[in-house]
Amino acid sequence: MISRRALLCTLGSLPLYSLTSAQGRFSYAEVISLAEQVAQHSYRPKPSVPVDWTDLTYDQYRTIWFRNADALWANTDKPYNVDFFLPGLYFPRPVKINTVTDGSVTPFPFDFGLFDKSDLAPSLTLDERLGYSGFRLRTEFEQPNIKEEFCVFQGASYFRAIGFGQVYGLSARGLALNVAAKQGEEFPEFTDFWLKTPTAEQKTLRLYALLDSPSVTGAYLFDIIPGSSCYINVRATLFPRRAVSSIGFAPLTSMFLFDETNRKRFDDFRPAVHDSDGLMIQNGSGEVLWRPLANPKTLQISAFIDDSPRGFGLMQRSRRLEHFADLEAHYHRRPSLWVEPQGAWGDGSVILVEIPSDKEIYDNIVAYWQPRSDIPIGEPYELNYRLIWGEGSPIDSRLPRVMNTRMGKDPFHPGRIVAIDFEPHPIFDDVLDNMTIHIHSGQAETTSGLLQRHPETGGVRLSFRFDPQQASVAELRAQLRKDGVMASEVWLYRWTR
Repeated sequence: MISRRALLCTLGSLPLYSLTSAQGRFSYAEVISLAEQVAQHSYRPKPSVPVDWTDLTYDQYRTIWFRNADALWANTDKPYNVDFFLPGLYFPRPVKINTVTDGSVTPFPFDFGLFDKSDLAPSLTLDERLGYSGFRLRTEFEQPNIKEEFCVFQGASYFRAIGFGQVYGLSARGLALNVAAKQGEEFPEFTDFWLKTPTAEQKTLRLYALLDSPSVTGAYLFDIIPGSSCYINVRATLFPRRAVSSIGFAPLTSMFLFDETNRKRFDDFRPAVHDSDGLMIQNGSGEVLWRPLANPKTLQISAFIDDSPRGFGLMQRSRRLEHFADLEAHYHRRPSLWVEPQGAWGDGSVILVEIPSDKEIYDNIVAYWQPRSDIPIGEPYELNYRLIWGEGSPIDSRLPRVMNTRMGKDPFHPGRIVAIDFEPHPIFDDVLDNMTIHIHSGQAETTSGLLQRHPETGGVRLSFRFDPQQASVAELRAQLRKDGVMASEVWLYRWTR
């Protein structure tokens, strides 16, 4: 089980030699050179912080906090502030922080004096093993002189962001290695960061990161643009130390516990609990696929084979409080996250991993791009993409989207009933008899389907019955067409007994 908190414990590593110096004007080329240098040496994890820091309880960890008034670039004309996080608890290894001003690098050393604490804070060892575990970015949105947070880098290669008015939900990672593999997943870790000092009018915040793991090192460049949606342009140069059986580019990690499809498994006052409700893919041919997420009883891995996808993402389409009835978690305000490849990624698959989960504190959904061919050992591998954190998909397919999926036992016939609700769309203004329904399953018998107008949503509902008989797994596919062309997204679902 992947825990939001425990997963970040004892992950990745840091090299034992210093990587904070640079010759001449610092640039991304310097980070690439460092990544290549590290790849030529055997992997050596850096020692943890003192044991009394790693033994902190969650409540004890919260008794010490960074003082925002002393943030990096506070009391200057810079548009961004940077707060720093303590190590310890689930973050045993510190990262190195540097600033870059006019091409010159300056280390930003750990300073426990930048933190306040309550009377309940324990006494802790203070020595040279300490360092920050990550940082938080803040900027002005609507209130002058009030800088609000919008992005966090902390734990392994994890980072997350939000658009204005949203709350944190799913996370991104720098790289995924051997996800759900028998030999165990490997978690690369960002070990060094360089924060480029912005100008007073600068809209984009640039930072660099060095990634290290037993199998791969990498140089990363992040250009971060906050707003109603937060854009993060990512450039990565990877150096494999050894062959990797499964590598995941632009990995996304989220949580799905239940919705209408599996509601009966949970004794909960809320109708749904999830950070994301579907995987969306725009494949290389332009076809838009929607795969509702599931919380299976056994590990499920799905591969969507493609050639140079136009984009994919874990989306949160449920946007009303009543969909969750949760006044604290605000799942209806969690961001969707879309990956937009820059350049052709070639042959491969979008991989969706769904892990059984019984609590919402666990991240049990992973999605990433897996290239068909292994990346060569000892040679640099370039990767460029854009991450868009916002309320919805940044692409407009001009086709009706699936807004909800319901499923349950047919009380009168063998099998189960599926109800797919499509959003209102001008394509439905004509009589529905002009629509043709395409339903297919290679493992289950399906009915031809019924299309009806939905009086409450203004859209339409496609319902059909399928009978898996003795099959333990059934792949289902449904789509609407009009005059021989696509009239809806492609709905996909993997039913498991």
